[in-house]
Amino acid sequence: MAYLAPAEFVTKMIDAGESKVFMSNRDTLIRAYMAGAILALAAAFAITVTVQTGQPLAGAILFPVGFCLLYLLGFDLLTGVFTLVPLALIDKRPGVTMSGVLRNWGLVFVGNFAGALSVALMMSIIFTYGFTVEPNIVGQKIGTIGEGRTVGYAAHGAAGMLTLFIRGVLCNWMVSTGVVGAMVSTNVTGKVVAMWMPIMLFFYMGFEHSIVNMYLFPSGLMLGGNFSIYDYMVWNEIPTVIGNLVGGLAFVGLTLYSTHIRTAPKRSAY
Repeated sequence: MAYLAPAEFVTKMIDAGESKVFMSNRDTLIRAYMAGAILALAAAFAITVTVQTGQPLAGAILFPVGFCLLYLLGFDLLTGVFTLVPLALIDKRPGVTMSGVLRNWGLVFVGNFAGALSVALMMSIIFTYGFTVEPNIVGQKIGTIGEGRTVGYAAHGAAGMLTLFIRGVLCNWMVSTGVVGAMVSTNVTGKVVAMWMPIMLFFYMGFEHSIVNMYLFPSGLMLGGNFSIYDYMVWNEIPTVIGNLVGGLAFVGLTLYSTHIRTAPKRSAY
């Protein structure tokens, strides 16, 4: 069967969340590292396409290749575990505790950041020939993005912070829809199509994704962007993480769980 009914894929969501709670520290970190690295490479690719073609839509259309690859390979993004892991707690799966949920989130955050930072360093070396020349045109664009999406928000004060938060909410509404999309089909083509559409939407609309930003902003700092680590953390990463949590859990995880779980067959992931 190529398509799973909502009652079936909601159970798969809960099972996936449960399995992540009990995953070893080692496996959680490795999978998160690889997810952060692959998504960072996809972001670098999409920006390169956008700069070279002058067409932001072209970059947005191609960016989801990284997201699809990392989920087909079984790697984990913070945005995804924000949505899936709490469902195992809400569903009262045996052994699932709040501390287990927070442990998973913390490890995935660290792994995603390490992976994205590794790619940020490697791509910055490429853009500057090992920091011996000024950044090329793509590197300059990344520095501009970092400025606009930190001090650009700060210039508007509370209104800027609200805008940043809402962009984080809308981002993970779409990204987590893509995560669920990978579960609605049992073949690769169906999974890719279901993931591709919402990921393309979030990227083109300029919503704030905490893991993409783990690549963009450290890269911007390395490439001469006119903002600080404080600007990055306070005026982007922290509010984006909170917005991503709210967007994924409230608008995807809880909505699907609340309306479909009554008809879903309960089963353990083990």
